[in-house]
Parts: sequence; C-alpha cells; structure tokens
Amino acid sequence: MHLAAFLIAGNTAHSQALWRHPQSDRGGFLRLPYYLQIARTLERGFFDLLFFADRLAVSTRYGGSPALGLELGDQDATRLDPLPLLGALATGTSHIGLGATRSTTYSQPYSLAREFATLDHLSAGRAAWNVVTSVNGGEAANFGLARTLDHDTRYDRADEFIDIALGLWNGWEPDALLLQAEGRYADAARVHALQHEGPYFKVAGPLNIPASPQRGPVIIQAGSSDRGQDFAARRAEVVFGIQPDLPHMQRFYADLKGRTAKFGRTPEDVKVLTAVMPFVAATRSEAQDLQAAHIAAADPQVGLSTLSSHMDTDFSGFDPDAPLGDVQVAGIQGLFRLVLELSAERQLSLRDVGRLYAQGILVPQVAGTPADVADWLQHVVEKRGADGFVVTPVHLPHGFDAFVDDVVPLLQARGLLRTRYEGRTLRENLRP
Repeated sequence: MHLAAFLIAGNTAHSQALWRHPQSDRGGFLRLPYYLQIARTLERGFFDLLFFADRLAVSTRYGGSPALGLELGDQDATRLDPLPLLGALATGTSHIGLGATRSTTYSQPYSLAREFATLDHLSAGRAAWNVVTSVNGGEAANFGLARTLDHDTRYDRADEFIDIALGLWNGWEPDALLLQAEGRYADAARVHALQHEGPYFKVAGPLNIPASPQRGPVIIQAGSSDRGQDFAARRAEVVFGIQPDLPHMQRFYADLKGRTAKFGRTPEDVKVLTAVMPFVAATRSEAQDLQAAHIAAADPQVGLSTLSSHMDTDFSGFDPDAPLGDVQVAGIQGLFRLVLELSAERQLSLRDVGRLYAQGILVPQVAGTPADVADWLQHVVEKRGADGFVVTPVHLPHGFDAFVDDVVPLLQARGLLRTRYEGRTLRENLRP
C-alpha cells in the first residue's frame, strides 16, 4: 500500500483542534525544525510522500468576517507558503516525496512550472504538485476579483493550465544540457518553445530551467465532483479522497478507476489514497480515550467557519439545531454532496455537521491497538476501497510517531508496505 501524510503549514490539519492539543508544539508551526522532525519521522516510516494543502485567504465567509476563524484558529487562520518550506525539507530528507498545493485559478503557468522544476531539481526528483481550483470569495478578493470563477470555468482553465505546464517541463529534452568544456552550454535544437495561445493563457516558452529528474512533478488531485473526477482520471497520478466508510470508499475507487479508459489510461496509472485519522495506543480503551478527548475539543463553530470557507457559503445565519436541507453552494461540490448525504443518513443538525467538520473534515477515525489499525488498513485495501492512505494527524510534531513506530512494522511484516525505497524518484516509488 502507498502512504501519504496530509499537512498544512499552519496551526491545523484536518483536525481543527490540532493546535490546542496538549501534545502539540503550539508555536512550532512557524519554525523549520518542527517540519523537519515531521518529515524525518515520515521518511523513517517509508511514506511515499507528504503534501501540504493550501489556500490563499483567511476564512471570511462565516458571518462575512475573518473574526471567528482567527479567534478560534480555524483551518485558514495561518498557512505558510509550502513551496519554500519544501525546498528546505529537501535538504533534510533523502527519499520521501515533497508535495505542495498550487491553485490553477490564481497562478500563472510559467511561474508555477519554474517553481516545481526547481523543487524537482533540488530534491533529486521528489516533487509533487497538488492541483486545486480555488473556490471561495476571500481568495478572489485577494486577487482583485469581485467573485470566484464558476465551477466548470475553473476546470476549463485548469485543463489548459496543466497542458501548458507539461509542455514547458518537456520543452527541454533530457540531453539538451551539454556543459561541454570547450564552451557549448546546451543544444538549442533540443530546447523547444511552446508558443501556446488558448482561451485563458498565452505563453511562449521555453522554460529557462533544464529538464528535471522527473520531467515535472507527480500530479496529485482531490476533486470529487463529477467534473473533478474526470479531471483526476485524465491528469492525476495520485488522487486524495475523503470518504466516511468502506462502501463510500469502494464506490469512489471504482468510479474513478473506471473513468481512466476514456482518457487512454489504465486504472493502475492512478493511485487512490483515502484519508484516515488514526488513534493508536497499547490498548483499545486507551486509544478510544485519546479519540474521545480529541472529539471533545472540537468546537462546532470553528467547524462551521471552515465549512463556510470550503463551500463559499455563509452558514452563520442558518439554524444550528436544524438539518441542512436543500442548500446550493458554490464551493467544493463533491465534499458538500457528502455532507448532505451524511446529514440525511445520520439525521444531523448543522451544529452536528460543524462538530464533525471541526474534528476532522469528515475524515474517518480509527482507534485501537497497532494491530487493530493495521487490520483496518489492510481490509480497506483488500476490499478495493483504496490503494493506500493519506494519514492525517491530531497533534504535531509527534502526531505520526505511534503510527510509524507501531503500525508500520506490522504492515511491513504482512508484506503490505515497503521496507526500503525502491526508486530514485517519487514517481518511481509510486510505480515500483
């Protein structure tokens, strides 16, 4: 199975209570040693990659103000730029993949292609790009727009954006860089201009960076709407999903893998990793106590602040004790469809949804002994619910320690997880 770690370069992850956890280093997320410790732990556990989710604004949707999100420390209260951070982590690690989120909505293809080509060179082929389309008004306002782009336009722009980036990364042939002592630097005939002109972008090229070890980063995607899944089936090498239980995981897995053929790809070309939040202890009761303490710290209001940001909809005026009902949102369509489905199945009020969101953005939680957690992971993979997992922490920087020290050895002993990194690059490790 493949393993990735979900991180935000800030005070939370999926858990909105992470920064308040008694075992968290509350100010550590502003300092490099915090992230180096996490990355080295994950590499010791033979994770394929870590990646940083990102957003380009503080939460302003709930109540029309950033006040609540900042006061309570929601998911958008602080996010350092992940790409400079990954450059630093490349110097302190040797094998683990290094992924950063960049939005196709507010980036430019040429500058993004330079950033990831640089990271791929400096990490010796470990770069990954988590491709997102930006969804909320706070982000639009930071880039001079009155409102965000509509759902389909965001994906149309993203398709063209990736075509350009791929063209730029492939513009230098691998043997174009000569560095000959007699003075010939490169073979200009093997460096190709792009000359792209489309509905959204006009880019001449070529890139001013030679071909990197992977010829561009591994592509990560997390779209769960119908358009988003088509986008992932066509473009992604790793797909990150949030599904609450095995039946949902199996449906998502089968649907996504089934879409690959129409884009000339095979199901094996895409690794589907589903999110999980483990609570690991020597006994089940101890693990359940850890889970209960975490759930108790989840404030429904901070969950609703993050939900409002994700869905670009102000939930502050809704009755917190009533069910959501038929609500139309402009934000993350697939995730909100899951919110509505769970609300109906479990008869949840909006306050209940806020609590679920605060404790983990609907990520399933598994509490038990190392063997219990390993059994659960093995069952999901064997039942074709996932090719692996995005593990998300409840505290940091030590939130992955119990998983790496106690669960990983069991997975290795069962032949389910590598005991060494087989490849030189992230892409090679994803396809051993």
